[in-house]
Amino acid sequence: MTEVKFFFNVDSRLNFACRLSKRALDQGKKLIVYAPDEARAAAFDRLLWSYEALSFVPHVRADHPLAKATPIVIANAASELPHHDALLNLADEPPPYFTRFEYLREVVSTDEADRLRARERYEFYKSRGFEIQRQDMGTASAAK
Repeated sequence: MTEVKFFFNVDSRLNFACRLSKRALDQGKKLIVYAPDEARAAAFDRLLWSYEALSFVPHVRADHPLAKATPIVIANAASELPHHDALLNLADEPPPYFTRFEYLREVVSTDEADRLRARERYEFYKSRGFEIQRQDMGTASAAK
């Protein structure tokens, strides 16, 4: 069964998604970043290019010829999935294909509208029997 984990109380969903992407890369995991909204996908793509000045986070869009060989892939649809290790959801709703993955990560900002949408996703997973882990990134120990 897919392991679902919510990271909440982050300042910026996209910045924290970069952090999780780098962590997945460092752990040798392949990551699909689900961003069906083109504006959000493009913003995340740009942000990854400038994330941490002294490191490189290799990533491509799902339709790129090197997607199968690249550890981090930004996808807009279920048909574009070159691997199934971990999924990072940047959509406002649950991804339609999340059960194909070993891990699902959700990122929730401090914005009230974002928190409400995240609660709906949380209830969606919970009502389907998924055990959900939660990590509050707003605490002093989590921010380190």
